[in-house]
Amino acid sequence: MARVNLTTMLSAVLGGVVAAGILAVVPSGKSIHRTVMASSPVAANTLAADEQTHQTLAHVIYEADSPSVVAISATSTSSSLFGASQQADTGSGIVVSARGIILTNNHVVAGAHFIAVQIGGAAGPLRRAQLVGVDAAHDIALLQIAPAGLALRPLKFADSAAVAVGDPAFAIGNPYGLDQTLTVGVVSALHRTITAPDGTAIKGVIQTDAALNPGNSGGPLLNAAGEVIGVNSQIATSRESSGVFASQGGNTGVGFAIAANTVKVDLEHLDHGAAAGAALAS
Repeated sequence: MARVNLTTMLSAVLGGVVAAGILAVVPSGKSIHRTVMASSPVAANTLAADEQTHQTLAHVIYEADSPSVVAISATSTSSSLFGASQQADTGSGIVVSARGIILTNNHVVAGAHFIAVQIGGAAGPLRRAQLVGVDAAHDIALLQIAPAGLALRPLKFADSAAVAVGDPAFAIGNPYGLDQTLTVGVVSALHRTITAPDGTAIKGVIQTDAALNPGNSGGPLLNAAGEVIGVNSQIATSRESSGVFASQGGNTGVGFAIAANTVKVDLEHLDHGAAAGAALAS
């Protein structure tokens, strides 16, 4: 979650220790480019053609899928010796039903007394949302908004068991409140295990080097067909990181998405899961 109140950003760093870093909840753009030395003009031309194809693909995916990725603002109230104060956290969400069902990470909305969803970017309509289902063990939550007049289009979920290391990966979300941002990378690894905010191990997680930052949480990780292969949830951040953004966990090229197949099973057991499950299967 991206904390609007910067003095409380450090409290959003959650997760378990991994190697020399920690897993930070992406509360989580530049396209990633790789330089390859071509051994011949033919190879150079092939690389140039591949890059052009990749750029075109990214454009097509963004145009098709970004309207179905929403911005979420969750407001909570806390009390202290100095009185009550409000804090607004931001994240991303995925339209999973034309009837107004939005999927996000539980840590984006946990504890909030007011949740708002904005459709189609900063100029889009804003709707109040109700929390209608939670699976804290997998850090998943479902929201309900009034769908009238929105023409919501649910994203299709892929079979994440078919994902392979090296596959292209595209993330759309709202890092640091920058709505509908696209970042591009590859699937870096499969079958990772991360820790949910409640301490439960989440297995079968997809690792990607597509840039994820605070605010990308709850947004989709997409394949080359524009289908959701995972829900972006956490990033790895170095213990030596410093600075305002690093305290919450900025992009290090190691991000984690809860696999689509895990999410699909969960949705069937959540409140309103039947509606969401039907949308995912269509």
